[in-house]
Amino acid sequence: MELFQNLFFGFTVALTLQNVLYCFIGVLVGTLIGVLPGIGPLGTIAMLMPLTFNVPPVAALIMLAGIYYGAQYGGSTTAILVNLPGETSAVITCIDGYQMARQGRAGPALAIAAIGSFVAGTICTLIIATFAPPIAKMALKFGAPEYFSLMLMGLVAAAVLAQGDMLKSLAMVVVGLLFGIVGTDVNSGVPRFTFGTFELTDGIGFVILAIGVFAVGEIVSNLGATDERQVFTDKVTNLFPSWTDFKQSIGPILRGTGLGAFFGVLPGTGPAIASFSSYVVEKKLAKDPSRFGQGAIEGVAGPESANNADAQCKFIPMLTLGIPASGTMALMLGALMIHGIAPGPQVMTQKPELFWGLVASMWVGNLMLVVLNLPLIGLWVSLLKLPYRFLFPAIMAFSVIGIYSVNSSSFDVYLTVLFGVLGLLWRLLECSPVPLMLGFVLGPMLEENLRRALLMSDGDPSVFFMRPISLAFNVATVLVLIVMALPAMQKRWGAIAG
Repeated sequence: MELFQNLFFGFTVALTLQNVLYCFIGVLVGTLIGVLPGIGPLGTIAMLMPLTFNVPPVAALIMLAGIYYGAQYGGSTTAILVNLPGETSAVITCIDGYQMARQGRAGPALAIAAIGSFVAGTICTLIIATFAPPIAKMALKFGAPEYFSLMLMGLVAAAVLAQGDMLKSLAMVVVGLLFGIVGTDVNSGVPRFTFGTFELTDGIGFVILAIGVFAVGEIVSNLGATDERQVFTDKVTNLFPSWTDFKQSIGPILRGTGLGAFFGVLPGTGPAIASFSSYVVEKKLAKDPSRFGQGAIEGVAGPESANNADAQCKFIPMLTLGIPASGTMALMLGALMIHGIAPGPQVMTQKPELFWGLVASMWVGNLMLVVLNLPLIGLWVSLLKLPYRFLFPAIMAFSVIGIYSVNSSSFDVYLTVLFGVLGLLWRLLECSPVPLMLGFVLGPMLEENLRRALLMSDGDPSVFFMRPISLAFNVATVLVLIVMALPAMQKRWGAIAG
């Protein structure tokens, strides 16, 4: 009964005219920055932060939250239509979403992404309202060894996702790790792998690497083709999923929501891990795994549900513990402090209108996103009518504007071009860039938690095997490696026996 009373109170706060307006502005801006390549919620929230100084705390947080989870919706649009992930979590959507679009099924792919995200958002709103305190306590059990083991498992699983040779996939993970540690070492303050270049002291930005590898590399490889190629070859006539699509997507949506909720409450993880994990699960559960990478709708439904669930559950440790689970949550933590609110368990008791108003606004915002996105699917699909020679300059223009607007640095643009050349080279060598992106994102966090764990154990590596949760992740990693290696071993044994 108390839960319903709290939710009713939250809706009375969220449904005031002012808060509904700010929620609409947030999800609309979030969708736009998710759709536009090179612009992400982190930079947008940072730029809009000063505008919230004179706004009531509840309205300000509702708007910033709408930008964050709204971007997860919009990020799937460009990933599906033009193979350009605006967000880390949308990288995995490119694999099957883009292939569905090329087969003339962009509408169903976009609709399932929106519906899956709405279902995940609704379920996670109830999870936040019901289980926020106990789930946050569970996350406290994870120390540096557990985080390191979890991230290591994610990196190994990335090789499972990639099409092609396993060794090439592992090599791309290592390359991503090396790119991820470029910059100034946090502990010693010594620049690493910067080659004396001042602009690299802060590291390589995700947007630079993602746009360079996926956008520029894709454009150059398309232009190098001898035949005249467009983004899509078939005309899309049906913008909504069939009943078969729904049946195939129900399970992945629910499983993706569960995975996203689990990873969402863990500080230090991001929507990318949830998306990748969901894709791995669906590929393993599929009766025909070969469909994945060829336009399987489960490869869109699961990851898109997972990243939206992760984005919303990230608010649990931030609101209840005062722990920012991501860079975006750190900005929202700063917004709370600017308004004189100390984040932590006392928020639920001292500022109930803030906590429950935000929780209720998430459901309102997710409903707004479905209403906004489904009717606009036709607008995005209208890109199909543009020949590729007209479309790629627009992609390049948006990419360059997005890259330059982050730091107002021409060096970032040049670096993007360099990664575009590398992306083309990797395509020629048949190396999937997807594992590279996960290695790049997890690299700094992996190193940080490795250092913390070894400091905690005075340099004894057995700490990763003496703690039950860390041991479980390590066992899972070994099992994944065995599953990956079995086909090759069986093939070799068969050749020897033959």
